[in-house]
Amino acid sequence: MNQEVTRLWGGRFKSGPSPELNRLSRSEATEWRQAVYDLAANRAHARELQRAGVLSDLELDTILKAIDGMETDVRSGAFFWGEQDEDVQTALERGLLERLGALGGKLRAGRSRNDQAPTGVKLYLLDAVREIAGEIIQLQRALLAQARDHVDTIATGFTHLQPAQPISFGHHLAAHAQALARDLDRLQDWDRRAAFCPLGAAALAGSTIAVHPELSAKELGFSGPCANSMDAVGDRDYMAELLFVAALTGVHLSRLSEEICLWTSSQFRWVELDDGYCTGSSIMPQKKNPDIAELTRGASGIFIGNLTSMLVMLKGLPFTYNRDLSFDKHEVYDTVDKLLLILPAMAGMIKTMRVNKEVMAAGATTGFTLATDVADWLARKGIPFKDAHEIVGNMVRLCEEKGCDLHQLSDTELAGLDARLTADVRAVLDVRQALLSRCGAGGTSPVRVMEQIEALEERINGFSAWSRSRDAR
Repeated sequence: MNQEVTRLWGGRFKSGPSPELNRLSRSEATEWRQAVYDLAANRAHARELQRAGVLSDLELDTILKAIDGMETDVRSGAFFWGEQDEDVQTALERGLLERLGALGGKLRAGRSRNDQAPTGVKLYLLDAVREIAGEIIQLQRALLAQARDHVDTIATGFTHLQPAQPISFGHHLAAHAQALARDLDRLQDWDRRAAFCPLGAAALAGSTIAVHPELSAKELGFSGPCANSMDAVGDRDYMAELLFVAALTGVHLSRLSEEICLWTSSQFRWVELDDGYCTGSSIMPQKKNPDIAELTRGASGIFIGNLTSMLVMLKGLPFTYNRDLSFDKHEVYDTVDKLLLILPAMAGMIKTMRVNKEVMAAGATTGFTLATDVADWLARKGIPFKDAHEIVGNMVRLCEEKGCDLHQLSDTELAGLDARLTADVRAVLDVRQALLSRCGAGGTSPVRVMEQIEALEERINGFSAWSRSRDAR
């Protein structure tokens, strides 16, 4: 077995790298996830070398068998990178040299780590994005299942975190699913732009040997080769864009998490979480804490920070490759890993939560949430809305002075505020009627909410088919 340290460079140097440089240069262990994808790229490149006459048919067959064996060992953990390996590509070349001797060194012709590494990263991310999408879909399904159960559940809608108008709780839950649907749209759009292969760009100018990158791209499942070899090795837009989509997804998850924290509080008591998705306190025996929601809310800040780190790193770099880019994968892989932890936990929490319908209904008119319905009633009678707004504002002030709700004012008190406030106004001082009357597209009327849920479920089925469209590697 070859005991020498494998390096992909060094011939022009009189000595090897210092220990300090070795420690600084070595990639992080989390990058080993690329190994099977780099091996896939190795297969494609080996076939390109055979087309170019660098490898004979027999040599190609021997190398492909060695790569297959390497993949088996990588997947099982029998082969892993060592302390002497600078990065994933170095480790895999070492493994091939150990298996093939000098023949393993032929595979380096016609390529550079500048095109090799981003090819492996892209292949990994094209799969990881579909896995993330699958987990978002599971969270959406949990939200919509709860929404279906609570289309007719009356709750309070808020603006400025103050009671505003009555809503269907199913409408509220579906709103979160809508935001996640836009995140899935963005992931699909990212997939379309990212699916171009850097392999064949070599160091920056293209290769004199690997002159058919379109064939390697097709073999690896890309849409085609990158259009410009310099852009191929210097581009990290696909990382920055994915981090943006993840950060925005994190913001959407954080908003849902914040509401879960509110809904489960003793002040709201709208929702009770299953014990399996909560923790307690080391000192206060009564506590039941929504930790999943809080951890998700906290992680959203990390996603934003990872995006910021990537953009700051990229902003000062000239074309093409610069060693700064060796740090590019840390933020992306950290974000991917955290999303894949958070999303299943959030889905389980939502799926198993219990909704306190009676508590919601009892508070649905608190804060004079039917005031706008009265103003609209006056407007439909031909009263300018400016005047209607003023009349209802006076109603609210009187209720605050008396400590009562709008419907508790007497006919005499209503008439005393304005003669046009007749007893007929009581028809709109009904929370159920308030929901039914908001029957325009996108409104909180139960019929419209159910239409929205069904439309979302159809969209989700489309997203689900896309998320399963790339074969597992």
